[in-house]
Amino acid sequence: MVEAVRRLPMPELLQVRIGLATGLVVVGDLIGSGAAQEQAVVGETPNLAARLQALAEPDAIVIAETTRRLVGSLFEYQNLGEVEIKGLAAPVPAYRVIGESRVGSRFEALRSGETPLVGREEELELLRRRWAQAKTGAGRAVLISAEPGIGKSRLAEVFRECLEGETHTRLRYFCSPHHQDSALFPFISQLERAANFEREDALSTRLDKLEALIAANAPAEDDASLLGELLSLPSDGRYPALDFTPQRKKEKTFEALLRQLAGLARGRPVSMIFEDLHWADPTSRELLDLTVEHVARIPVLLIVTFRPEFQPPWTGQPHVTTLSLRRLGRDESDELVRGIIGNAAALSSEVVDEIVERTDGVPLFLEELTKAVLETGTVDAVPATSLAVPATLHASLMARLDRLGSTAKEIAQVGAAIGRDFSYQLLAAAAQRTEAELQEALGRLVDTGLIFQRGAPPQATFLFKHALVQDTAYGMLLRGPRQGLHARIAGALEERFPEMMDSQPELFAQHYAEAGLVEQSVACWGKAGHRSVDRSAMAEAAAQFHKGLDQLALLPDNPERQRRELEFLSALGAVLHAVKGQAAPETGQAFARARELWDQLGSPLEFLHIPFGQSRYHVFRGELDLAMRLDEDLLRLSRQCNDSGGRVLAHLSSGRTLRFAGRFALSRSHLEEVLAIYDPNSHRLLVDQAGIHPQNNSQSLLGIVLFCLGFPDQALARSNAAIAEARKLAHPRSLASCLSNGTTVLSLVGDNAALDERADQLAAVATEQGFPIWRALGTIYRGWVKVKNGDVTEGLSLLRRGSIAYPSGGTDLWMPQHTALLARAYGMAGEIEEALTLLDDALQLAEGTGVRWFAAELNRHKGPV
Repeated sequence: MVEAVRRLPMPELLQVRIGLATGLVVVGDLIGSGAAQEQAVVGETPNLAARLQALAEPDAIVIAETTRRLVGSLFEYQNLGEVEIKGLAAPVPAYRVIGESRVGSRFEALRSGETPLVGREEELELLRRRWAQAKTGAGRAVLISAEPGIGKSRLAEVFRECLEGETHTRLRYFCSPHHQDSALFPFISQLERAANFEREDALSTRLDKLEALIAANAPAEDDASLLGELLSLPSDGRYPALDFTPQRKKEKTFEALLRQLAGLARGRPVSMIFEDLHWADPTSRELLDLTVEHVARIPVLLIVTFRPEFQPPWTGQPHVTTLSLRRLGRDESDELVRGIIGNAAALSSEVVDEIVERTDGVPLFLEELTKAVLETGTVDAVPATSLAVPATLHASLMARLDRLGSTAKEIAQVGAAIGRDFSYQLLAAAAQRTEAELQEALGRLVDTGLIFQRGAPPQATFLFKHALVQDTAYGMLLRGPRQGLHARIAGALEERFPEMMDSQPELFAQHYAEAGLVEQSVACWGKAGHRSVDRSAMAEAAAQFHKGLDQLALLPDNPERQRRELEFLSALGAVLHAVKGQAAPETGQAFARARELWDQLGSPLEFLHIPFGQSRYHVFRGELDLAMRLDEDLLRLSRQCNDSGGRVLAHLSSGRTLRFAGRFALSRSHLEEVLAIYDPNSHRLLVDQAGIHPQNNSQSLLGIVLFCLGFPDQALARSNAAIAEARKLAHPRSLASCLSNGTTVLSLVGDNAALDERADQLAAVATEQGFPIWRALGTIYRGWVKVKNGDVTEGLSLLRRGSIAYPSGGTDLWMPQHTALLARAYGMAGEIEEALTLLDDALQLAEGTGVRWFAAELNRHKGPV
């Protein structure tokens, strides 16, 4: 209202003072208008409101304590203390409204304090103790587990209210079942709230707000650019381009977010609440792993809520406490019901007992059944029998929605189809109701406490009180109307929020899928998957590609569908390499189905990476004979089609496989053929298909092969040339691969000084670009150098650490060499039995799998031991 008065087109600026109070009034006949009507409303409440208005400054709002309790945390307030009011016997508290709050919790809304907290005194006291410990700098994490409706969020909210008088920073994160495949959704939402983004903000305004938000927390040079990209904000030339691999970009984004947390904690202690973790996306869980570790060293209390089916990985850590909430006892349930009804005579003891008996100690069930009974009519109309009590929470919620009328129930269903929270604008576009009907229905839903409202239409947003309320409303939709509703929601998103297609394509995909619009859903799942790959959110990408494949299965089986399925499987295979491992069964299944489709479609040349990837899968499974047959098939087909690109991949794959099999002469022949036929211009697309530069990688592998053939000088020359070329190519994965192969050659040659330098280079590149396999290899080689230089204890420690960090899965093709280094180190430490055991294990692996490339060296090392 204050803003509206300011905007009135008047010759002079108008200002307004507002006083608000809540309570009983006596209303007489409203005759006349203006002041005459006001005089017909009498009582203590209008008198208090009038006196508060007199206290208000121009363009200010002053409210009474009763009003502040009702509006809860929807607004920020300045406590004016107790003020003397003419006509009242004692001073009363008064508050000046500063502005709308930016909080996002469903419990920080209109009715946050309506239901009393019962039976949680011990848990609340534990949270207070952990907070006291955290404030000293020894951060704490509390994991709260409970069934739906037991009161996880209610406990967290009451604890938050306990801290209102203390100086601290409050952070809150919310997970959503609709965003389980949206990487870092809770962190993105929290950043947007903290930065105070408005929908109408220009890009430059949003970037300014983001910079202002992070400026006080000692950001690193790239933090603004990284966080802007996280929020899907183009840099608009403001920041230099980020030259990182997707994995390294993700790691640096994690570092930026953790720096922000540490910066906030330097200024004041931080209360950090992370709700509904069971719905978190995999990347958020990955970041939360780091956060739990990080808070142990800073003044932060992290509270995490989740359902029992989720098993957190942090239990047992010294600074982590696990808290499992129980159901309420009978006396506690009775206390909660009577706290809700207020008037002890409102319900008979028999009805209260029946409510307590039916609800089995679940607070949400107790609350909803009590309200359902109260809403059936007047006190006298409520029968004191079991017929007055719905049998289940679901039935209770259905009954409450039905009693609101068909329009309100319909609006609740539209909101439920949109999600746990929804905007007025999107609701209005999808609901097909007049504005008056919509607002009346929303008013009913808000009045009953089934949904909460923030702001005023058209900028208002709404939130279901609990996921079970949303589930109940959505579950009442029949299939036909549900599909039509999702189609309208998708259309409204396209029309009103087109920018979300780039930032949240998975949201469109979900609505298209529920609407039965398969083609559109497939396209959006594909876009979402590729976007996740670009952000190194590989687990989310895998889920999105799988969902796209599920939708594709609904289309007629024809060549067009098969080709699209091949495209999805091609992308999925690459993702599963990262998520499951190169030798995981899921990876093999994806490549096997892709190969089947590739054959059916006539072996299209643009998908040559499918047989290339399938061969690599079998190599890492230790199935070298099968891999060699696949390489031969690819080479034969490429020759038949006179496709030089296919020949490059086939020769590279053959050279790699034969090298692991210990057939070095044939391996050399294939690798040298790659060098002969590779053309940087016509074969540039092969870099994406193979993941590395084929020519550069072939030269690097030749270094190892040539040493094994007895040409150490040529091996070093090839290896050094490959590394120099990789640096010029500026392709991080190719450089890391060449450095890795180069360290292998130097360790075989025995040049420890050069190996020390090369291992450091490998570790630096792997750490900078986020390559865990090569980072582990760098640690292994650095350990071996330590051993050779006489520091056996430290060297053994590094060798073991690198071996443990080396990602497992399938047959470790490099294990023979790593084992030989570790065995030699044990031998030098005098642990002969351990050394012999390791060498025997490696020889058995070579014999059983055919991975014989290092067998001669293993036998040579076994002799002296």
